[in-house]
Order: sequence, then structure tokens, then C-alpha cells
Amino acid sequence: MAAVWQQQAFAIDARYNAHRAPNHPNFRTLYIRRRCQLLREHTKGEDSVIRKHYLRIRSQLLQQRYGVSCEQSSIHSRSISARSSSRISESPEISQFPSENNFASDQGVLVPTKEAEASRAIVGGTSIAENYAFVGVHHIFDQHTAGVTMLKFANNDRSRLCCASFDGTVSICNVTANPPHVEVVLKGHKKGVTGCDWSVSNDLMVSCSLDATLCLWDVASQKCLRVVKDQMDAEMLSCLFQPANNNMVIAGNSRGMVEVLNVSTGIYPRGGSSKLGGKVLALACDASGQLLWAGNNKGTIVSFLFDLETGKLSKLCRLTVVENCPITCISWRAWISREARDPTLLVNCAANVLYLFRVMDKEGGLQLKRKFAVHHKNCLVRSIFCPIMSFRQGACVVTGSEDSCVYFLNIEREEKPCVNKLQGHACPVLGVSFNYDESLLATSDQQGLVIVWKREKPTTNSAQQNTYV
Repeated sequence: MAAVWQQQAFAIDARYNAHRAPNHPNFRTLYIRRRCQLLREHTKGEDSVIRKHYLRIRSQLLQQRYGVSCEQSSIHSRSISARSSSRISESPEISQFPSENNFASDQGVLVPTKEAEASRAIVGGTSIAENYAFVGVHHIFDQHTAGVTMLKFANNDRSRLCCASFDGTVSICNVTANPPHVEVVLKGHKKGVTGCDWSVSNDLMVSCSLDATLCLWDVASQKCLRVVKDQMDAEMLSCLFQPANNNMVIAGNSRGMVEVLNVSTGIYPRGGSSKLGGKVLALACDASGQLLWAGNNKGTIVSFLFDLETGKLSKLCRLTVVENCPITCISWRAWISREARDPTLLVNCAANVLYLFRVMDKEGGLQLKRKFAVHHKNCLVRSIFCPIMSFRQGACVVTGSEDSCVYFLNIEREEKPCVNKLQGHACPVLGVSFNYDESLLATSDQQGLVIVWKREKPTTNSAQQNTYV
């Protein structure tokens, strides 16, 4: 409980931090770091009544001092009726947001198995809430001067974190060093960076930008190997490595084109471009690299067949999630728990909804499985599956939110899916990323702040831990 109170106090200070020294950003960062340190060191064993009283008084004093209230206003979701089988509409039942620990689901309820009960006993019976008790601030990075739109830990790596920012730079941080530090800030774009991705072996990175270029970086030498202009001279809004062939990168631009680029040659192969329409904000591939999903700012998701030899794209299925509400993030997962072994997509839609879709067939067709209310209407909010497939009942996802909070949602729970809420950002949370063993979670916001959170390990004895495979 002490850690939760620390977050609440930290969140109050973070909200007012921009008013403390508007012309001295370095001081603001130093203040909030020191404040976090003091909260960790001096909040043990205090009475809960005193804590609540302190929070109320501090909030009042800060409001009087700076003459502004930084309380977060609520956002009400809207209901849009379904018009055809190819459209998904937001239900009036999901008007409550995760901060109230409520959600609505469709009829596809997952039934836990007896095997899951047995496995849960093997690992010590810890609950999913205990398993995702990220409570403490591990480190705060502030090297960026504008919103950090995307975060990505390197593949199978605990330490290296990539941050893409609207200030036109990409940074790589080492979060487990003592102390954590920024290894390099990569400068090659002339405008805001909208996306980034690691190659499978982490030796290369790709980034895309509003300056209509895509940059290929060598991580070891920290040099830009190639700069490729968009073939339509359009803003590039999303990018990722083809998982089965890292010579190829898939990108989406502001003119609605999904494009394939051979980064070894700098050539766009014939047949490797397909028109989606709108602005292509989100991309995701399955593990084989043969299925691709792309989402745009019109609320549409289209699946494509990717020819691994030629790079040719062929359209398969089209789904309108919520008309004219941008799809800002798509994540693919082969399976999410023992009870749900279907391929699944996690989709952020700027209609105050986080969607979970079941992948129905080899053409990438989607069926609505669950939906969760999340504060999301205007920003590039992203989400992620928790990387470790737990043997416990339940499965978790983490999403950013425009109410400045980070939410952990148990996507298999019918009631009160929110198992944890992190408070510490002072503006909309955009990016979220786990390192591979779930020991650290990184979150970023619209002002450029990156917070790395550490997990409080569940209490299990060593004998129980040794039997967990």
C-alpha cells in the first residue's frame, strides 16, 4: 500500500511540475527525480489516514501556489451503432473507464481449465495482480524535448530501450546499468520520428519520420547506414522489420499506402505497395511474416498476404472497427494463455476503446473477442501484450491512456479487469514496452518523459519457484 501512496504523491507533483519552472526544464526533471527518491526513502510505516490527509493538503497548496487545478477531467465515450458485418461499434455498456475498474465484454467468455488450476498451485498460487505489481520507479529519462511516440525494448534483452520522439531523434538507453543512462541519441531525421523497430538480432534499427524518410541504423557503430525517401514523398507514420526477412521493412505513409522496402538495396520491389487509404498509423505481422495487418486513421484494419520471396502484398480482409476513429496501435500474439490459444490482435482505437480480436483464418479475418474502455480520443496511444505467458489463470495487457495513467488489464476477467494502475505521468501516456522477462516496464508521454517501472516480485518460496518451468 505504501508504494501505491508513493505513486499518488508522485503523480500530484508530476502534474504541477510544468508550472514550477517553465523556462528551466532541467530543474523540473531534477526536482521530480529527487521527489521520487525522497518518497521511496521516507514513506515506510506511515499511517494511511495521515497519507490521505497529506495528499489532500499538498494538492490544495499546489493549486493555490500555481493558481491552476491539474485534476484530470473525465472523458465520456460515445456509442455508434453497427452498420454492417464489417463494422465493429462501441457499446454503451463500456462508458466506465478502467480507473473505475469496470469493463464490458462480448459473449465469447473463456472458461479456465483444471490444468490451469494445477499449474497455478505449482507456481505458488500468486494472483495475476501480484504477478503484475509494478509499483516503484526504477529510473526517469528526459533526453527528449517533445513527445516520445514509441518505445521498444530490444528482442530478448533486459537492458536496451529504444525511444522515438517528435523532436526528430531516436535514443537508445541502457536501463539496467548502474546508473541507467542514455547510450546514444541518433540524429538523422529533420522532423518528428513516428516509429521504430529492432531487427531480430538487434544489430539493426529502423526509424521513420514526418520528413518522408526511413533511416536504417547500425546499433554497434551508432551510424546511419541508409536513408530512403518515401516513394510518394509522403510523411512516414509507421514501420517494422519483416520478421522472416530483415532485409525488408514494411512502412505506412500519410497517403494511405502500405509499402515494402528492401533496405539492403534501398529499392521498393514491384508489387510491394498497396493502397489502404487514409493515414497508415499502425502495422503488425504474425511470426511467419506471411500475414500483415495495417490500420489507418479512418478506423479500418486490412489484412495482407506477404510474399516472402518477392515482397509482393495482396489484400485479404477489410474491417471497419469504428468509422473515422484512428487505429493507433496493433499488436499480434500467437496465444495469450493456457485457456486462449488462438492467434489474437490487440488494437487501440481512438474511440475510447481497446479491442481484442481473434484471428479467425489464414486470411487474417478478425472476430471481436473483448473490448475495454480506455481514455483515448486524440493521441497516438499504444498498448502491448505482457511478454511472459503465465501458467496462472488470466492474461494481461498494458495500455497507455490520455488520463496520464498506465493500466494493466486482465483480458480474461469479466468484471473489474484493471489489476494495476500506474500514476506518475503528467500528460497523456503514449508508449509502453516490457523488457523480455517482464522485470521492467517503460512508459512514455506527450512531453517526452520516459519512466521505467520495476516490478515487485510475488512472494513465493524457493521450492515453489524451482518447480516453475
